[in-house]
Amino acid sequence: YNRDRQIETAMNLLLGVIADDYTGATDIASTLANQGMRVIQVLGVPPQSFAGGDAQAIVVALKSRTNSPSEAVDWSLQALRWLRARGANQILFKYCSTFDSTATGNIGPVADALMDALDCRFAFVCPAFPDNHRFVYQGYLFVGDKLLAESSMRDHPLTPMLDSSLLRLLQAQSSKRVGLISHETVRQGVGAIRDRIEVLRDAGNSYGVVDVLSNADINTLGEVAAQHTFVTGGSAIAAGVASSLRNSGRIDTRVAERLPAVGGRALVVAGSCAAATLRQIAAAPPDWARCKIDLDVLHEAGFDIEPVVDWAGRQPGDLPVLVYASSTAEEVAAMQAKHGVKNAGQMIERALADITVRLVSEGFGRLIVAGGETSGAVLTALAIKALHIGPRIDPGVPWTTTFGEPPLALALKSGNFGRDDFFQHAFTLLDNFLAQPEPEVSRPRD
Repeated sequence: YNRDRQIETAMNLLLGVIADDYTGATDIASTLANQGMRVIQVLGVPPQSFAGGDAQAIVVALKSRTNSPSEAVDWSLQALRWLRARGANQILFKYCSTFDSTATGNIGPVADALMDALDCRFAFVCPAFPDNHRFVYQGYLFVGDKLLAESSMRDHPLTPMLDSSLLRLLQAQSSKRVGLISHETVRQGVGAIRDRIEVLRDAGNSYGVVDVLSNADINTLGEVAAQHTFVTGGSAIAAGVASSLRNSGRIDTRVAERLPAVGGRALVVAGSCAAATLRQIAAAPPDWARCKIDLDVLHEAGFDIEPVVDWAGRQPGDLPVLVYASSTAEEVAAMQAKHGVKNAGQMIERALADITVRLVSEGFGRLIVAGGETSGAVLTALAIKALHIGPRIDPGVPWTTTFGEPPLALALKSGNFGRDDFFQHAFTLLDNFLAQPEPEVSRPRD
């Protein structure tokens, strides 16, 4: 957005979203846009002069997932005040579909603080995302056919998930009681869910972990959640809420906005060590130039990024360049043992962010960034403040473009998301999308 421009108050705002990382924010923004909502994504809490125009949903992206609980709570409450001042009557706290969190937070502390600030008695807990094979049954989170603690998330370098029970995970982080809304209840429909909420409330529970096995379950839950001031979960529950709003006639049918033309060379920056990202790097075409960042070499060189920048500039301009620090669990463990868990991650983020800034200044304009923490570091370094939401690449990952001139094209990918050929598929999709003729936009009649 233009920080010097005064924008009229968003009178049509239906939903305010507070996301705990940047890739999750683009995920949910894309989900809402696909449901027909006019969506703006902002990075960090904007200044008071930015009101959101005619947006029906505003997504505030924070980099709060792995910060201290006190910082995460403070930033989230700032976002809440900003959204409420713009008329958002419903707030959704968005976290990852694999419930990424540490032993002390930050999902529980942030949810508790938002609930108290909104004076709510009850909220859903629904990270399920059926389109990306994330399911909840009997309160246990599954990644595909594996329990969360048996999936690759067990080896996540910052938020290793060692328990699959959402009830236990949240209860350990929250000062409030957590209950279950079972799949048997969900499949009985809206009335049964509402009855179960009353039972949980009467028993002193503030949260209800919801079993979800399909998009039909999401739509049923969405009808109930659309009437709640505060909801927590992943992108799928946002789709359910938006679907209910559309069915009630509160969302106008419209053609998605066209992204502006974007030039420049193609770049992939990967910091995620998720199994999906490692497969995507391995599947990148052999004629793409690639450079793996060695933390030990970088540290010994005093974080001199010039050799990488110079190398990238010498590569053929018609093919993407891949710069990555993604490593196996064994390699990550060795780096953390030598440099410290937090320090190793911060050094990698800093290096990839600095490299990206330099390469953008050298003419790279179409970027894929893999990893939530990496995306946050890169966008912060580039001082990007807001994004247009474009076409979906894979479930949970859209193309976006930055506000201002010249625009950058950005795909911010959660480490766990995307097909094996995601990188090449994404660039092909962007080229095809930008080559299409201008669509005729249908506007609602007065």
